[in-house]
Amino acid sequence: MPSPRRLRLIAAASLFLAAPAAAYWEYGHESVAGIALKEMRPSTRSAVNRLLAQGALLETPTCPVNTLEEASVWADCVKPLGDRFAYAYSWHYQNVDVCKPFDLKAACKDGNCVSAQIERNARLLADTSVPTRERLMALAFLTHFVGDLHQPMHAGDHADLGGNRVAANYGIIGGRTNLHSIWDGWLAERAATTPPAGPIALTASISAEGKARIAGGTVEDWSREMWGKARNLAYQTLVGDPCGAVPAGRPTLDEADVRALIPDVRENIAAGGIRLARLLDDALGPAHKAPGQKKRR
Repeated sequence: MPSPRRLRLIAAASLFLAAPAAAYWEYGHESVAGIALKEMRPSTRSAVNRLLAQGALLETPTCPVNTLEEASVWADCVKPLGDRFAYAYSWHYQNVDVCKPFDLKAACKDGNCVSAQIERNARLLADTSVPTRERLMALAFLTHFVGDLHQPMHAGDHADLGGNRVAANYGIIGGRTNLHSIWDGWLAERAATTPPAGPIALTASISAEGKARIAGGTVEDWSREMWGKARNLAYQTLVGDPCGAVPAGRPTLDEADVRALIPDVRENIAAGGIRLARLLDDALGPAHKAPGQKKRR
């Protein structure tokens, strides 16, 4: 039986079924948040918890943020609230064409894309002059958007709403399933819950040097990486040539494909958590550093 929160997320996703902002379900987002909590500095964890303790300020009682895991799905949970948060609709994704050279600028007009909003919300969180309510909302948005970016179908597109227009079957599951929803839900759930599961297990094989390498780079670098995975993993596994003709009928991601993709999806989730920890350490640390800003003196 799905949890009440999952039922709310599924309901939210159903309202936006044809759009590229469908939820990364709770499995991907909560796993990213759990890894970040494990990887961040203790002082950062304390600062995060102090902000989350002010959750009532958001005035979204049906979408609590008592923990970072809850905060990780807040941005999807509030979608059914309609006009109140409609401004954030385009912030969950970026339609960077996988069949053209990588061009983030064209996909982020006026900052309305996931990578630009990761940077914006990191800056808001880092700015201690911003009211607590806004910094708390920035924490929730930032946690969610880092998860979204590490779901490749939020980072790459081929004029098909991030794969939403590519009808597909996930094994025996068909109907209204498509390439985007497979990566957003079924495949993410399978990867995150495949034993050994949990934040510790998802990062256990990554050395300290490996974590430092993953945490390095810029949000644009991470965007380019996930855009490449959209092309070379998501599209290619299902349809072959991602830039070829739209397949007739409904191609199927079968069990062999799923098993082959699980390590890559787990790697994406781990990278999202490690990178979120870095952003939170920077924003909530002594320097209050955020992407695109110099260290404060």
